[in-house]
Amino acid sequence: MSNVKAAIAQYDIGYFSHWSEFEAKLTQWVKQASMQGAKLLVFPEYGSMELASIFGRDIYSCLSKQLHSMQTVYAEYETLYKELAKRFDVIILASTFPVLQDDGSFRNRANLYGVDGLIGYQDKLIMTRFENEQWLINAGNEIKVLDSDIGRIAINICYDVEFPLIAYQQVKAGADVILAPSCTDTMAGFHRVRIGCQARALENQCYVLQSPTFGDADWSQAVDVNTGRASVYTPVDYGFPNDGILAEGSNDVAQWVYADLNLTEIARVRQEGQVFNYRDWPLQNALQAPTSN
Repeated sequence: MSNVKAAIAQYDIGYFSHWSEFEAKLTQWVKQASMQGAKLLVFPEYGSMELASIFGRDIYSCLSKQLHSMQTVYAEYETLYKELAKRFDVIILASTFPVLQDDGSFRNRANLYGVDGLIGYQDKLIMTRFENEQWLINAGNEIKVLDSDIGRIAINICYDVEFPLIAYQQVKAGADVILAPSCTDTMAGFHRVRIGCQARALENQCYVLQSPTFGDADWSQAVDVNTGRASVYTPVDYGFPNDGILAEGSNDVAQWVYADLNLTEIARVRQEGQVFNYRDWPLQNALQAPTSN
């Protein structure tokens, strides 16, 4: 599929008394995007942490307790996303979820769902200080690309998009679209991820879709403050926006941001662009490093 309409969530963190309230919220979000003709839906990093609210204050006020309690709804979480992808005939990147591993550790996992169920997943590869030092969520170790009805998709979870070799290897393996779910609590954090997304789009001449959590959730120990704008970044070249920003959300409301992706244009710009960033990437490897005196 050479053309696809994408919906990128600027997703607010809710507070629920029961699972059914979360189910209703997520269903409404997916329904709204589907009604606008979107086929690829992208949710943010750690949007799932709003589910900690259903376990009560003793759980959601403790970083370690919430991780363990969340596992009791993970199967339902997966089932809901599978059902919504099938019902609305869409591909959905679910909000990342801290998944318990056999060795007792946790991974920050992004699951991609299609009409036939789980397409695949990407674990976060490089962890922030908060994840390493306070939350004790461990890094994954495998860079993936996922085959879908719209082509090969890559996922860079938040901090991962700030490291160029991850995306480069994914694009080299055939990905023309990178999904970048994020969760940042400061404007500096948002702009670090944003700059990383724009750099990856520039270097690899591809689309990068950033979906952030949004708004305040004072009750949460994990996602209490959420800052950012949903955005779609592109190559900076003929046929694309001069600033490399195809679409972006506002600063003051939770919302879907929509964009039409033309994958044929990605192939064209790599062959006929003003510059050949992706093709020329290997040239830097042959350059001689500076010597110290």
